Amino acid sequence: MRWRDVKQNRIPEQEPKTKQKQSLPFASHPDKIKAFITDSFLLAMPIFYVVIYLVMGDLKSFNSDMLMGWIYIIVPLGIVNILFYTIAGQTPGMKAYDIKVIDIKTKEKPSFILSFLRFFFFNMTLLTIFGLFISFFRKDNRGIYDILSGTTLIVTKKGQNDTKVL
Repeated sequence: MRWRDVKQNRIPEQEPKTKQKQSLPFASHPDKIKAFITDSFLLAMPIFYVVIYLVMGDLKSFNSDMLMGWIYIIVPLGIVNILFYTIAGQTPGMKAYDIKVIDIKTKEKPSFILSFLRFFFFNMTLLTIFGLFISFFRKDNRGIYDILSGTTLIVTKKGQNDTKVL
């Protein structure tokens, strides 16, 4: 640009050199942990109780056939979580802390397949523990289960019923 062009207001409009990517409001670790603990009590504990005392009979029966007992627990818990992810985009614990699960590509609620993959990879990550720490080294706070399933947790606007992305 030349000085006389600037002085006489003959500056051509410049296009931005780089289009800035719109950043999503990723959920923080403390909120994700609090939502997980809330979901553990609201969703998992009733299933634990029903399986241990109504299906298996008592705690001794559960201890004697623990593999089958855990299958009885994981399957209904998976169904409930997958339905919450697919239908509402959030579990009750996530709703309490204004967090929502979205498909990273479409920015919408995840499909049934993505919800299933997220639940499956999350449980596999819990078994290995290593994958949980990956999210502490990433800017977007996504764990290995979110990366593999193509989902992420975002913060929604507080006080709105439709929970749109910020």
